[in-house]
Amino acid sequence: MKPILKRKWLREMPTNDARPSIRCVTINAAESPLGWLFNHRRIAQHQFDAGEMLRRDFTRAGLAPHVTMDWGAAMGLRARATQSGGTPDHAAALDAARRFDGAIRAAGPGLADILWRVVCAGEAVPAAERALGWPLRAGRLVLTLALDRVADYYRLR
Repeated sequence: MKPILKRKWLREMPTNDARPSIRCVTINAAESPLGWLFNHRRIAQHQFDAGEMLRRDFTRAGLAPHVTMDWGAAMGLRARATQSGGTPDHAAALDAARRFDGAIRAAGPGLADILWRVVCAGEAVPAAERALGWPLRAGRLVLTLALDRVADYYRLR
């Protein structure tokens, strides 16, 4: 049995201090379909980075379906965060939603389907191909084209 590949990435973590702290985070790169494609050298570094930025914006915008109620809003936790001098959560979410919409528009209507399924929903490429009714092995080619356009949108090249 092959061991799971892990990568260590440096992430900048926001703190209340004036200086940001940098922490080392271990991430299972085989966890997402995009990470698997990158580890097996099926996509380039700029395509992987573009996909990760798109997924980050999707998550920050809160576009994923919710299973339960947002209890933080009901308890007034967001109001306290904005009164203490932090940026309001809704402003950051709106900015992320604008970036996500712009990236999806940049990918184009024919390419956005596979992009959303693989990057945001976490479907494997063969499963996305079946769901879209595409021929076998067409998904990776279309996904790389979509990731190139998103990389251009995020100015990663």
